[in-house]
Amino acid sequence: MREVAYLAAADADSAIAALSAYENAMLLAGGTNVVDYLRAGVISPSVLIDISAVPLTGIHAGEAGFTIGGLARMSDVAAHPGMRACFPVVSQALELSASAQLRNMATIGGNLMQRTRCGYFREPGFACNKRIPGSGCAARDGLNRPHAVLGGSRHCVATHPSDLAVALAALDATLQLQGPAGIRQVAVTDFYRLPGDTPQLENELQPAEMIVQISAAGTPGAPGSHYLKVRERASYEFAVVSVAAVVHAPGGIIEAARIAFGGVATVPWRDHDAEQALAGITAADSAALRSAVEAALAGAEPLTHNGFKVEMGRRALVRAVQLAAGTR
Repeated sequence: MREVAYLAAADADSAIAALSAYENAMLLAGGTNVVDYLRAGVISPSVLIDISAVPLTGIHAGEAGFTIGGLARMSDVAAHPGMRACFPVVSQALELSASAQLRNMATIGGNLMQRTRCGYFREPGFACNKRIPGSGCAARDGLNRPHAVLGGSRHCVATHPSDLAVALAALDATLQLQGPAGIRQVAVTDFYRLPGDTPQLENELQPAEMIVQISAAGTPGAPGSHYLKVRERASYEFAVVSVAAVVHAPGGIIEAARIAFGGVATVPWRDHDAEQALAGITAADSAALRSAVEAALAGAEPLTHNGFKVEMGRRALVRAVQLAAGTR
């Protein structure tokens, strides 16, 4: 691992000033992603700016909504009584992420900024346009079982790794970003970029910006919301397919649904076609739900080894909707 300079920032303003002052600087919070990729030789910042002492750890949650500081720990957010009661989809997504030890260290902002777990990205010996633009995408013709069936391009088919981002997409959450020009708000669904011709550009964060807060308003169905994660093993594993479902179903009839998928796309995938198809369906009617969710994952383009994700995603959606609606 190459030598890296180290600085510590006491507040957001000093962290942003340091990011502006040094070329190729990178923030360090819990370090669970950054240190991992430093060791693998995937990233090579010139300076690490430690923001672990910056006071952005507040958590406020209730029926009206939530606000979470960008440096709140994953475990603290998951365990917060207001999040558990009013936004269980977030608590569930966090508790199904990583291990207890990592959740005690990792921050909410860091989780949202984590890099893909594509094996070709993690291994410098393989071609990867996300790591070295123009080098190619080894996944397209390689072992691509874990890769994306939605949102990919000829340059990249790596899936987005964050469970939390999927839950936040279903809640229409907003990120507060702070940089040299001040503070601005960006919806989670607008924050992540499709790879297109520039897979190395993963999000809308501008130079010297950082995530300082995450927020969402309360919505009907949020207190019963559910995060369903299908994975290869029962713990410490990334999603093969996941579904965040926020379902408002008074009297058992779905009036409105918010659906987001993980594990199937290059970004957290909000599925508006599925949401529209679910409206008016009786949540307990599995056959009607199954017919409705044929609209889900429209436009999927499976690779050689991952076509099963389309059917798995639709089955997971039925189950997640019923759990969110309280019918199963």
